[in-house]
Amino acid sequence: MTMQIRDDQERRAVARHGRRLQYVTIAWNSAECLISIGAGVVAGSIALIGFGFDSAIEVASSLAALWRLALDQDETARERAERRTLRIIGLCFVALAIYVAVDSIKALINREAPAASAVGIVIAALSLIVMPVLVHLKRRVATQLNSGALEAETRQTAVCAFLSAILLAGLGLNAWLAWWWADPLAGLAMVPLIAKEGIEALRGETCCQH
Repeated sequence: MTMQIRDDQERRAVARHGRRLQYVTIAWNSAECLISIGAGVVAGSIALIGFGFDSAIEVASSLAALWRLALDQDETARERAERRTLRIIGLCFVALAIYVAVDSIKALINREAPAASAVGIVIAALSLIVMPVLVHLKRRVATQLNSGALEAETRQTAVCAFLSAILLAGLGLNAWLAWWWADPLAGLAMVPLIAKEGIEALRGETCCQH
């Protein structure tokens, strides 16, 4: 069971730890974004490009979470930041879901076969290791601070882990079995999960409501 915060000093310590986790997330996802989008463009992989954009959105969400953590001692400002951060995260999710759905359907209709991407497979595998660790640590901070916005941002990190698994499957099947359709299907498989998280964030449906 997660230990509850007892005083302001402890809250500040937890908020500092949360900021450090966000810095790590920003650094990782910035690199992940650049590598994934670059490799996706080279290979013509919609799933890989979509994954890269998800990483870019997570950088934006982490920056919003840092803003929320910086206001942790001001209750009124904190609640305003909660609402704004949830809207930012939700809109990012919905925009990504629409983008991936449209491009995946287009790739299937046009039978656009992507090239194999060893770089993409490596980045997806690494993300599948890194993201669950960050999710565990960030969720603890969100619970201790009773923050719906931080919980929503943590769920986006969890989505990134699931997307890594889907991406790895799509890239692997395309590389090893030449199943070209596995890549756009992987993109479509990402859409319901991304859209669901976006709608829930926009509605403020998190497990850590004030």
